[in-house]
Amino acid sequence: MKGRVVALGQIDGREAAALMIDGLLHDLYLDAQDDSGPLPGEIHRAVADRPIKGQNGMTLKLGGGETGFLRNAKGIAPGDVLLVQVSGRAEDGKAAPVTPKLLFKGRYAIVTPDAPGLNIARSIRDEEMRLRLHDLASEAMTRANQSTGCIIRSAAEGADDGAILDDLDHLLSLNAAVLSEAEGKGPELLCAAPSSHYRAWVEWATPPPDMVDDSAEALANHGVLDQLEDLSNAAIRLSEGGHYYVEETRALIAVDVNTGGDFSFAAGLKANLATLRDLPRQLRLRGLGGQIVIDMAPMPKKERRAAEQTIARAFKSDGVETIFVGWTPLGHMELQRKRDRIPLRLLLSRQ
Repeated sequence: MKGRVVALGQIDGREAAALMIDGLLHDLYLDAQDDSGPLPGEIHRAVADRPIKGQNGMTLKLGGGETGFLRNAKGIAPGDVLLVQVSGRAEDGKAAPVTPKLLFKGRYAIVTPDAPGLNIARSIRDEEMRLRLHDLASEAMTRANQSTGCIIRSAAEGADDGAILDDLDHLLSLNAAVLSEAEGKGPELLCAAPSSHYRAWVEWATPPPDMVDDSAEALANHGVLDQLEDLSNAAIRLSEGGHYYVEETRALIAVDVNTGGDFSFAAGLKANLATLRDLPRQLRLRGLGGQIVIDMAPMPKKERRAAEQTIARAFKSDGVETIFVGWTPLGHMELQRKRDRIPLRLLLSRQ
């Protein structure tokens, strides 16, 4: 089906949400298994445990016997109690990264208790609309008797006032409930990570989907399950010809580009650019991050600028912080990507 389709369903009894664009799987959320450890988005009351010398960090005791790691922990002493939010995925054998800057994210707004002020998304340019949204947010915060920070998201443009207020009221109530637990004793999970269906409602609002299918067979009817099976393969075929491989190792993510049967002079450049345009989608769907090394197909050095521009455009709308590091002496492109998801292979594992 053409257009943007959100398909909601379950996989192995867990919530799953898929975003299809013109029949191609563009994004996927799948609830983690119960024993997956701290999940991005969770909020904990934590207790500082011990400083990590040389890293200016501190390990924290989290709820459920889990461990977190806080960078830039200056001024925090062992035994101190603080609120933190899990900011990324914990690597195997390591503590989960956390931040003291809490965010409560909804479809139309984000409540930021540690960053006071009221801001409207810059993409909303109509001054009358901006003023109306400002008044709505002020009304909600006054009614909740909170002076917390708030960001009105672009999805609020043209949305129903009642829906925006309901979203704000929910976020402000959640904020108040969590902050009221700040003075408690001992580590505790205060707010669970959002479910896949909620994340789909929050994250895939702009532009609004042409269709939301929550029927029993939604995932199968829109081809999600078939494309999900393809993600278990390292090989990815390019529509422009050629193919590339995405393989996960303990140290890094290796990407290898091949021209296939194309032996033309521009075959290498064509395959490289096609790979770079598709790579953000593949990394997002597979839940991969960390160090990424791309072994390009042969191309002249003068074409590297085109590759850099292509990767910058591709990752600009991806939503996950990804940094172009540079080129190695062997001509490999290096990237650094935030680990903000659990790898798909672990989510689908039944062990």
